Amino acid sequence: MGVDLSEIIQRKIIKLDDLKGKIIAIDAYNALYQYLAAIRQQDGKPLMNRFGEITSHLSGLFYRTINLLELGIKPVYVFDGKPPELKYKELERRIKVKEEAEKQYQKAIESGEIEEARSYAQRAIRLTDRMVDDSIRLLTYMGIPYVKSPSEGEAQAAYIAKKGDAWAAASQDYDSLLYASPRLVRNLAITGKRKVPKMDAYVEVLPELIILEEVLSSLKITQEQLIELGILIGTDYNPEGFERIGPKTALNLIKKYGNLRMALKSINIEYKDEYDKIKSIFLNPNVTDNYKLEWNLPDEGKVISFLTGEKDFSQERVKNALQRIRQSPVFKKSQSGLEAWFG
Repeated sequence: MGVDLSEIIQRKIIKLDDLKGKIIAIDAYNALYQYLAAIRQQDGKPLMNRFGEITSHLSGLFYRTINLLELGIKPVYVFDGKPPELKYKELERRIKVKEEAEKQYQKAIESGEIEEARSYAQRAIRLTDRMVDDSIRLLTYMGIPYVKSPSEGEAQAAYIAKKGDAWAAASQDYDSLLYASPRLVRNLAITGKRKVPKMDAYVEVLPELIILEEVLSSLKITQEQLIELGILIGTDYNPEGFERIGPKTALNLIKKYGNLRMALKSINIEYKDEYDKIKSIFLNPNVTDNYKLEWNLPDEGKVISFLTGEKDFSQERVKNALQRIRQSPVFKKSQSGLEAWFG
């Protein structure tokens, strides 16, 4: 879910071409969920291999990553580790939501309501450990770097961008800004035409760029105040937020009273130690410097064996896709240099 800052955040519509030559730290779980939601059959069933294993996430990861490489974009995928204890309540809530969605999906299928079934199927998405392991395995074979965060993937991606090892973090959620990523790219995993739910229509989803410095300047608040504003709205660590407080009201309260403690006092709500813990998660996230970002040509034999032999992908399509990687700007220049050297 994440914190919803959409009403008050300035965003710039960009083209994927604008990211050419840039390293982008992608929130892997967020991207995989996007692939699982988007790559489905008409009735909501995901792609599967002959053993009944879901492969939608691998299809999205493989082909979308290649699209980025062809544009000269260098992706690095950042995976979640152990979530903070304060997030457990939200994770339990999500499980219940998914269980209910699964029940509604079966009812919709039985009654022949295909559009409804697809909608419920998307809400019931689960990302299993096996799916994550397979995704990491695919990235390894593809030569694409990944980082395992000790805790939240978004925090790690923001940290990589903050250090300057990546130009921006990429996620659908706005939490990266609370983690102080200097730039956030949204819609990177889902750019293109997308069907409008329950309508026979499509919309063009375009990438968005959000620059933290510009956000703080336009809102006239500090980084710490942005975090406190997020707590008022509701984060993954206090998902209920506060009654009748949305982004605009939260912004007004923080600007008028200066901080969360005084803002809550003004509306007769007691300040809890829990809020300091949430602030600390954003201000001092559990991240690691133990990573190495290198992009290498894929081990084609392993990619083909994994995707076509185990996951039932089309061998012809996979081979063609691998050819696209070799010809991508990320690798073509270095290959030309080698050819000239040995020519």
